Amino acid sequence: MPKHLVISTSGNPDSNSRRMGRAAFAHLQKKKIDCDWIDIREMDLPLCDADKCYGMPGSRKLSMAIENADGILIAAPVYNYDVAAATKNMIELTGSAWEDKVVGFVCAAGGHASYMSVMAYANSLMLDFHCVIIPRFAFATGDAFEGERISDKKITQRIEQVADDLVRFTKALRS
Repeated sequence: MPKHLVISTSGNPDSNSRRMGRAAFAHLQKKKIDCDWIDIREMDLPLCDADKCYGMPGSRKLSMAIENADGILIAAPVYNYDVAAATKNMIELTGSAWEDKVVGFVCAAGGHASYMSVMAYANSLMLDFHCVIIPRFAFATGDAFEGERISDKKITQRIEQVADDLVRFTKALRS
């Protein structure tokens, strides 16, 4: 059976992208899918220095979790029309652990103009590590949230659809 992983890459304690990732994770758990949760905010991750960073405990733990997963859902914030730098740092720290994974995205941003921001990361994962990128992602702005919850039913449905696609693609490619 394929193993799945949802990774939250936001440093913000009040993160909407984390809420989206949690919703996807809860949906997968409800469906009894083998899935783990990682919040890089809770890890002691160094900045990638292309040297000693790879041997640090946080980097090794994250690499192992990614290596052990078949399908990965990245929950990421978008700042200044791009996925947050912490997401790029995570990919740089873990490098080849990403090889041949199925990857999907759920993102939260301040405005609708940056909805294509995941494409640079998707292209990098696809070309550098031969990942299969789910051609659907969930993207939400602050209007989709009321306090701690996702109030926009369409966004919730989209998150669940992306999570379901992660499972469907992973099963199809691992069978």
